[in-house]
Amino acid sequence: MDEQDRTSEGDPGGHGQDPGGEAGVVSASSRSDGPQLELPHQTPLYHAENSDRYARQDLIKKYEARFKCRLVVLVDVIFPEIVTVFEELIYDADPNEDVHLLLDTPGGDGETAVRLVRSVQARCRELTVIVPNEAKSAGTVFIMGAHRIILGPTSDLGPVDPQFQNPRGPGLYSAKDLIAAVEAAEDSISRNADSYPLHVSLLADFTGVMVQQARSALERTNDLVKEALRSNPDRGEEEVERLAASLNETLVTVPRDHSAVFGVRDAREAGLPILAADPRGEQWQVIWRLWAKYYALNAYVCEGHLASQVVPRASPFGPV
Repeated sequence: MDEQDRTSEGDPGGHGQDPGGEAGVVSASSRSDGPQLELPHQTPLYHAENSDRYARQDLIKKYEARFKCRLVVLVDVIFPEIVTVFEELIYDADPNEDVHLLLDTPGGDGETAVRLVRSVQARCRELTVIVPNEAKSAGTVFIMGAHRIILGPTSDLGPVDPQFQNPRGPGLYSAKDLIAAVEAAEDSISRNADSYPLHVSLLADFTGVMVQQARSALERTNDLVKEALRSNPDRGEEEVERLAASLNETLVTVPRDHSAVFGVRDAREAGLPILAADPRGEQWQVIWRLWAKYYALNAYVCEGHLASQVVPRASPFGPV
């Protein structure tokens, strides 16, 4: 996979005879009287093999031209491995230009989410995050640092619940779920000592250190929320404290289920800068067409109009 592709005009060809060759041979230098063809710079086979990528990047360029911004796409779990890849999308961004981010993530590491949103905010005038599908857990932490959050009828944020890599392989588990499982096992064993072997078997992949890490991560959640909110340079400390208090109740303390739905109305009532997308509007129509391409791709993606990283789902960048 080519990490960075640039589509440019190639030398157009024509029809005619090569003065220095045999009659009937088409010359690359000959020209017709009609308009010149604009051909890709890449070789025909390479361009054909990457045509889906170029189609997505072309749609990204059209969005940028229409809405006067830089559009980048992140479809991935949020763990430290993606920081450098994400930087490829914004390292040369104009700080006087707005950045729009199409974000889809099941969650991940909140610390990494704060690093990412700080990096974007340092390179743009205003940040708008667009969520066509979901931005759960660490994704919700990320969007807290945005100037605007565009959500549609299908959009879903979620409880700020730290997540960890599943020791059994691909997948994530939440800190709250692990702690709840351990506490349930302790309670069951205290009431019936004979259940000890069963619970030991069920929790065999988890260590005491992992349980403590989960508890520590939960204790850190409120601080992470505030750090994410502060990453928006136009947000004052009084507003940060007010939003943190509101979000702590609705997204940190009360929710018991990591998969709890948190849509447009919930996010707006919590005080986040939500814009409800018109599903028939031009902007959402373009975003949904672009999102459909990533959905069909079934891969982890960091992509912009110049940079493109596409990694199969079973990858070091994160679990399935």
